[in-house]
Parts: sequence; structure tokens; C-alpha cells
Amino acid sequence: MQNSRGIAEDELISQCKKGSLKYQELLYKQFYGYAMGISLRYSYNRDDALEAVNDAFIKVFNAIGNYDTNKVFKAWLRTIVVNTAIDRRRKDMKHQLNLELDDNIQLHSNHNAAGRLNAEDIIKMLEALPPIQRTIFNMYEIDGYNHDEIAETLDIPPSSSRVYLSRAKEKLRNIINAEAHKHE
Repeated sequence: MQNSRGIAEDELISQCKKGSLKYQELLYKQFYGYAMGISLRYSYNRDDALEAVNDAFIKVFNAIGNYDTNKVFKAWLRTIVVNTAIDRRRKDMKHQLNLELDDNIQLHSNHNAAGRLNAEDIIKMLEALPPIQRTIFNMYEIDGYNHDEIAETLDIPPSSSRVYLSRAKEKLRNIINAEAHKHE
């Protein structure tokens, strides 16, 4: 993979392993958008996401000497970004674990409403979820973590991960149905 300056990813990584600040900057620029996209899913706002990205890149540069070049760099970076963003929110999520949802409204499913959603609508719906539910939904449904991995990362029981995912999905269904009823 090459960036706009024609520098191959393996060359960027090799030079970063040697401590080159120039190549660290180039690596940051090349993967900033990717990292920010991930971080935004786990952050309250753009500023929090940016702080998590910057913290993640510091971790990357400190640990790049241990990076196994036989593995996909983006996957390694994604893990660091996700864990960094989650670490930044851990205190808030622990508080959220003690809160109960009052969303007991049952609405009928409307599959047509889901088909009319665009990316902006989906992002707004995810932002409406309580932080713990949004984090678990992102980890499970988008980033592919299993419940045991989520539990270990968030320091919660796997059963709690399943419950919060279920609640997140239910809340998203309710939001979709509520939107569908508005347009009827």
C-alpha cells in the first residue's frame, strides 16, 4: 500500500521502528482518517476522539518496535485505537453500568424504515444510545469482538456484555420504529 507521496507502508513502519520522526509524521498522516473514524464511534465528541487518536499514536510509536510485520498493520492500529478510546471512557462507562434503562416501550418492527436510513441517520441513532451500550454495540457489531473479549476489555462479565448489546439493539429498533411512525 502506498500513500500519496509514494512511500510504501512497510517502508513507513520500518523507518518508524528506527525512530524517524519524519516517518512517524507520515505514518500519522496516512492513517489519521482511519484511526479517527474508529475513535469517533467510541467517543462523546470530535475533541474526545482526537485526543484518543493522538494518545493511540503515541502508544503505536512507543510499541512499534514490537509490531510483527507479518500481521496487518491496520488491524494492529485498530486494536490500539479502540482500547485507547475505551480506556478514556472507562470511568464514565462504569457509572453507566449502574444505571437502568427506562425504555420499556414496545413498538412494532418496520423494515421499510430501516431501508430509508442513511449513514448520518445511523450515526445519530448510535449517539442516542447510552455510552456503555454504544461501546458494546460498536465493539460487537462493527469491530467484531466477541462477548468474552468485550468483557475482558471493559472489565465486566460476558453476560453483561450480552445484556447491554441486547438493550442497544432494542433501543435502536425503537428509534427506527419511532421515526417510521413520524413519516406515516
